Amino acid sequence: MNKKHITQRKRRHLRIRKKIIGTQEKLRLSVYRSSKNLFVQLVNDETHSSLLSVSTMDKDFKGKEKRGGNIKAAVLLGEIVANKAKEKKIETIVFDRGGYLYHGRVKALADALRKGGLKF
Repeated sequence: MNKKHITQRKRRHLRIRKKIIGTQEKLRLSVYRSSKNLFVQLVNDETHSSLLSVSTMDKDFKGKEKRGGNIKAAVLLGEIVANKAKEKKIETIVFDRGGYLYHGRVKALADALRKGGLKF
């Protein structure tokens, strides 16, 4: 990925972030996608705090999937996030795709979150 693509994604993300705000009732689920891993956070923008952070580099994930940068990994990560959110009694979220296209790993993650019981 060259510099132009990165700046375009950051611009898209800023445009999205103007409209999407995480509150105490509906937390913002932020997605960051690198070439080898996925990172997900549940963020409360009112208090500027992260309530839950999960990535494909965590211990929970490493034992189940070898690689962290594919669709299988995104589905597994979505299931893990949904289970941890249920433990913290979080049911509704706002999905922040981070400027990435709603396609491939990001879509697989979102579908797994919905299947796990989160509403957005």
